[in-house]
Amino acid sequence: MSDTPFGFGLPPEEPEDGDEGKKKDQQSGGGQGPANPFGFGGLPGAGGFGGPGGPGADNPFAAMFGSLNPNDLGAAFQQLGQMLSYEGGPVNWDMAKQIARQTVAQGTADGTKDASVGPAERTAVQEAVRLADLWLDDATSLPSGAGSAVAWSRAEWVEATLPAWKELVDPVAERVGTAMGDVLPEEMQAMAGPLIGMMRSMGGAMFGTQIGQAVGVLAGEVVGSTDIGLPLGPAGKAALLPVNVEAFGKDLGVPKDEVRLYLALREAAHQRLFAHVPWLRSHLFGAVDGYARGIKVDTAKLEDVVGQFDPQNPEQLQDALQQGMFQPEDTPEQKAALARLETALALVEGWVDAVVHAAAKPRLSSADALRETLRRRRASGGPAEQTFATLIGLELRPRRLRDASRLWASLTDARGVDGRDGLWAHPDMLPTASDLDDPDGFVHREQLDFSELDKMLGEAAEKPDLKKKDEDEDKGDDTE
Repeated sequence: MSDTPFGFGLPPEEPEDGDEGKKKDQQSGGGQGPANPFGFGGLPGAGGFGGPGGPGADNPFAAMFGSLNPNDLGAAFQQLGQMLSYEGGPVNWDMAKQIARQTVAQGTADGTKDASVGPAERTAVQEAVRLADLWLDDATSLPSGAGSAVAWSRAEWVEATLPAWKELVDPVAERVGTAMGDVLPEEMQAMAGPLIGMMRSMGGAMFGTQIGQAVGVLAGEVVGSTDIGLPLGPAGKAALLPVNVEAFGKDLGVPKDEVRLYLALREAAHQRLFAHVPWLRSHLFGAVDGYARGIKVDTAKLEDVVGQFDPQNPEQLQDALQQGMFQPEDTPEQKAALARLETALALVEGWVDAVVHAAAKPRLSSADALRETLRRRRASGGPAEQTFATLIGLELRPRRLRDASRLWASLTDARGVDGRDGLWAHPDMLPTASDLDDPDGFVHREQLDFSELDKMLGEAAEKPDLKKKDEDEDKGDDTE
């Protein structure tokens, strides 16, 4: 489990060369970048907002204001006023969207720029998803979950996934925003209304800035809408990003069509699972909300910040966030929420891995190589995994994914495709974390026979109708 969800961690270590080291660290961006996309980067002058060399590398507000030349100052101050007057939820999502799109427009570190998707690419994605669904029909009993197939640019991915990010992030940000306004004694809150409003506006702006930067970085890597094991896009839409698919397969030595088809298989398999296991999405997102409820705030430190808050120096709030003010509680409830989420995501990823391999192995010569490449990609901790780990304090261990994949494959051999997929009918039927440690024990465990229970429930449902029929007959006899 990550110790620094949303970057709420310990302050950075002192440089070995003292003040000079601090200056160098600030000039170099403070070490914050895509590797810690949500980490609050410290005072203006630290990095973490615009990325290396980007307009936000030297000043967090520059991520919004551009180069801040004299001609832009009017617009810059107008945007600053809009930021301070923000009265929405815990995250300024308008700002997040703006910064995410600007980050996408800058391109990725390898120089790849975003581009509009042409008709030929859209057709290629649609054909790949259509063929993938045909292949998956033989590998799973779950029917197709993709009502349509779409090809997105990186900017389109940002637009399409923001609603899901909002659902994921708002519970965590809400706890932080509430704490920022509640640290003052009740009798003082009425007098300090403008100050509290400014603090909440700044908090929403800081979250918006960090999330926008993170989502923008992530858009440069993802190949579809389900890369982190969660349904980030609209339901029923299988999506691929052609520019990122091409970048993913660039040095693999595998034909582009095979790379696209394999990734389409993974996207379509995810869509089947989330479409036909109705409780799964709420189960995963509910675990995130359960985690957020366990975040505690160091109110003593926050009270000290509020007492010394200078409206002309709003970056104090950001500096306070960097100093480990918000930490997850080490409670059984929160550990249980994270354990549920980690296990569920491992089962999702393991099922997709096993099903896709079963569908691709007989048909694609590159199936083994592509499977291992994707496993290693997750193991290396790219921006997708790091963003999710920083977001909710969870790291998906590759060992769990491999164990889950082996378990699903063993279940297929022992119980068949229908018996394996039938376990998704209810969360209580799924393997647990201990079952991932002993997959053979779960596979060969005596299966519960629900037929008698179903018969009893059916008979119980019929009894009211029989009783009513008897009563009606009795009434008829009385009439006679």
